[in-house]
Order: sequence, then C-alpha cells, then structure tokens
Amino acid sequence: MTTTPEMTGSSRAEEEAVQICRELIRIDTSNYGDGSGPGERAAAEYVMGLLQEVGLEPQLTESDPGRASVVVRTEGRDSSRGGLVLHGHLDVVPAEAKDWSVDPFAAEEKDGMIWGRGAVDMKDMDAMLIATLRELARSGQKPPRDIVWAFFADEEAGGVKGAGHVVAEHPEWFQGCTEAISEVGGFSITLPDHATGGPSRAYLLQTAEKGIAWLRLHAHGRAGHGSVPNEENAIVRLAEAIARIDAHPWPRTYIASVRELFDGVAGITGEPWSDENLEELLQRLGGARRFVEGTLRDTSNFSMLDSGYKHNVIPQSASASLDCRFLPGHEDELLRIIDELAGEHVEVEILHKDVALEAPSSGELVDSMKRALLKEDPGAHVLPYCLSGGTDNKHLSRLGITGYGFAPLRLPDDLDFVGMFHGIDERVPTDALRFGTRVLGQLVADC
Repeated sequence: MTTTPEMTGSSRAEEEAVQICRELIRIDTSNYGDGSGPGERAAAEYVMGLLQEVGLEPQLTESDPGRASVVVRTEGRDSSRGGLVLHGHLDVVPAEAKDWSVDPFAAEEKDGMIWGRGAVDMKDMDAMLIATLRELARSGQKPPRDIVWAFFADEEAGGVKGAGHVVAEHPEWFQGCTEAISEVGGFSITLPDHATGGPSRAYLLQTAEKGIAWLRLHAHGRAGHGSVPNEENAIVRLAEAIARIDAHPWPRTYIASVRELFDGVAGITGEPWSDENLEELLQRLGGARRFVEGTLRDTSNFSMLDSGYKHNVIPQSASASLDCRFLPGHEDELLRIIDELAGEHVEVEILHKDVALEAPSSGELVDSMKRALLKEDPGAHVLPYCLSGGTDNKHLSRLGITGYGFAPLRLPDDLDFVGMFHGIDERVPTDALRFGTRVLGQLVADC
C-alpha cells in the first residue's frame, strides 16, 4: 500500500482506511452457512500482508481449509493491566447482484460513499482497525495496555469456524485480556434537543446483545397419496406449529441498557417515556428504531421451509427453520415455550445456540470510548443500547472477556444505516470512515 508523501499521522490512517475498506469488499468472502462459500483465506492473507508490511508478526489459523482468522498482539506500556481485544469479522452475508444497483463486490465509490457487501457489516470496521494498527506500528508508540487485534472468520454463521475456533484452540492469544470491542455500536442518530431547540447527535454504544437460538422444527406424519384424506399430514402439523409460535405474544421486558437508552433519549428531547407513549420515543430513533424494537422482547421468526418431493405425494415429514433471539436471563424460558407451542408431533432441534450478554455502561473503557467520540464531535451525547443481533463477543465471553460494540461512525441524518445491515445497496460514507478512524486512534492512545 502506498500513500502520498505529504500524508502523515491521522490523515494517512484515514485515507488508508478508505482504501483498505474498498479492497476488502472486492474480496468475496460470502458466508452461506453451509461451508460452500469462498471462505476468508484470501481476505486473511491480504490482512496478513498489510500487518507484516509495517513490521508486525500476525498469526493465521484455519478451522477448515479456507476458513481463516488473523490475530496479532501489540504490547502496551503497562502489560499488568487487563488487555483489550479489538476485533472484526472478515466474512459477509451473500449478495444477489441482480438486486443491486451496483456490483456488490466492486466497492464502487459514488455520492461520497463506498458501496458493496460488507461496507457496514463489517469491512468498514476491519479497515479502520487495520489502518489504526498500521499507524500505531509505524509510530513506534505503545498504547496504555496490551491490545489483541483479531479478524475472525464465520461470524455470519455463528462464528464456530472463526472466533469459536480461535478461542477454543488458541486461548493463550488472549491471555490477560479482560475487555473487547467489536461491531454495531458507536454510530450516530440525530435527535431534537430541547435544550438548544435544534438537532443533536447521539452515539449508541452497544453494552448488551441478545442471545441466539437457531432452531429447526421437524414435523412427523403419515405419507400417502395426495387424493386420499390424511389426518396425519406432516405439513399441516408443521403449519399449525408455525401459526402457534408466530401468534405467541412475547411479553415486553426492559433490561437495564434499554432503560438507560430511553432515559437518555428522554433527557435530550425533553419528552418523558412510558409504556403508553413508547411509540413516540421509538419514532425519534429514526433508522435505529428497528434494532431497538428487537430488544424490547424475545423474538421468534421463521426463515425457511422444506417438505415434499412431488405434487401428488403427501410427505411423512416437514421442516422449518426458526431464528430466536432472547434477552439476558431468558434462554431457558424461551426454549421451554417454543417446545410447548411446537406440540406433540413436532420435534425441536437446536442447530446453534449462544449466550446473551450485558456489560456495565460505566467504567474506564466506557469513559475512554466517550472521550474519543467527544473529542471528534464535541457536544454530542453517548447512550448505551442493546443489540438485537449478536457478535463474536459471545465467543470471547467464554474467556471471561467483557464485550462492547463500538464501530464509530458519524452519519448523515437521512441514511438508513440499520437498513444497510444485510440489505441491498449496502454502503458507508467515506467521511464516516475517516471520522471513525480518528476516533479509534484516540481510543487506542487513551484506553
């Protein structure tokens, strides 16, 4: 990678982040969840080269051929302090090119944005981390404490072949680490500020995330001819189970991070919130509303169906995929309810399950993240929130590491940022990449 001679320090890192983001998007790392994709090896080798170029000695590990993750550790001034893990994932969800207005793997830059699969989930953060790390290595300076920089495979399929593998096979790489930072936090929303009478930016710091239960429902019945009545039709039994589960009213629950978010929004807007007027508060959140709505209760959404092989044959089995997300402390109850609603003729198989997380919304690391943001955007607000999805922080939690989401981006008011995740025409503003790189540089110097 080359930079212009006049570029030094943060400006060089900012331009590198933009370039690295585009180059990573051009490496197709689509994760289909069944091992059939191209894998992350090419992207991992690209990351290795960038880090080796500035004198670092990263480690590359594969869970399966082509499923590669990269980890490197930088020494801090005080290695007796708990280390920090800064991590991202190299894989992306698939993209159907025919649905996009641009080639999803061309990383086209237009309208002040980089377009492509992974632009926000999460090759933007990967690029910001790599650019920050390269600048740190070139400077010869040491951060306050040890930092482990990790770029994992397979997050989009639960992380078993990525962070799960690295944590299980190489826990020593994270020796002494106590906290971690990854994706889906640190982005801005715009709120009306009653104190100033104008708009005000608030950055959402992820302090919690829901747990995951990917389930497969298998209904069993009696096979038969399509012209003969059948009271044991597996498809009907499955449909009845789907209807019961879909109709179940999961109760609303406000965990601590959600309450703190709502209290913070109420303080900025001057409009108190309650169960009765929650709709008004949610409208204030703009595009972030969808992430937040998913954290008000447990959820269960059907995503795939499979049954039969001929029009006039009643099959003896039918299956459906169910994506469940549960709040901290709700795992056992959710699984019990799903099993009960499925009924006696439907078996519930657990394909993948992982923990819900909730971290403190105060402390030295949180203060460092806030300082880094406010140095670049004085007068902004920083509020905690819970993520409705999941991150690789789940795997690191098995080593006793507390995880946060902080991929700092200052966004335009009219960008549907949450809609970019797994969406069509995914894109990220280049100015937001530069902003985030500056913020991460401040964080690394202060953490």
